[in-house]
Amino acid sequence: MSFTAVFQKVPEGYIGFVEELPGANSQGVTLEEVRANLKEAVQLVLEANRQLAEEDLAGRDVIREEFPLGVLQRHHYRSSGASQLRRDDPKKV
Repeated sequence: MSFTAVFQKVPEGYIGFVEELPGANSQGVTLEEVRANLKEAVQLVLEANRQLAEEDLAGRDVIREEFPLGVLQRHHYRSSGASQLRRDDPKKV
């Protein structure tokens, strides 16, 4: 599974965010810099969300397990501008 990064040129350089992950945004003087900064922002958002969940669940009887993704891919169609999801490998569903 991959995410969609959106970049916009601004007077100071570039801003960027990840469509699927609220809070994952960054800026940079160059496109390369904002891309690197955005990767770090995604890691920080995921780490912060994990920490908040762990604190909220402290003392509760829960099951924690790895939850791998990678089953769905987004395909963009120019004719309608809409995107659709499809399963890459039905065995992984």
